Amino acid sequence: MTQLDPTDRRLLALLQQDARMPVVAMATELGLSRATVSARIERLCRDGAIRRFTVELGAPDADDLVRAVMLIELQGPQARGVAARLRRMRQVAELHSTNGAWDLVARIEAASLAEFDRVLGDIREIPGVLNSETCLLLSRAGG
Repeated sequence: MTQLDPTDRRLLALLQQDARMPVVAMATELGLSRATVSARIERLCRDGAIRRFTVELGAPDADDLVRAVMLIELQGPQARGVAARLRRMRQVAELHSTNGAWDLVARIEAASLAEFDRVLGDIREIPGVLNSETCLLLSRAGG
């Protein structure tokens, strides 16, 4: 991924606030042409700064999701390939590298237990994944 300049960061902030904001409105807000904003969005998608466009559901429907944290141990030479494949999986909501016994931490969101089980199996079969441990997220603590 290329370095983000201040305009890229402002554009990403606008998209985070309202991903449906018209390109013309973003262009006006940023003081750029519509074509420049469109080109920047395409580049940010191509470079991986924008991984996907999604819908964030309200509380009732979001509560139905099966959520988990998966700790993943990798075989060194294949680490980049594994991370790239995980980022392409729509159920992997977040992916972080970490230190310690585990190499990656993935936050997984699935629509059902059957989908969740299938995703776990798919991840474990990726060449370069040596070991994993998964914890279901049951409810928010303290609230």
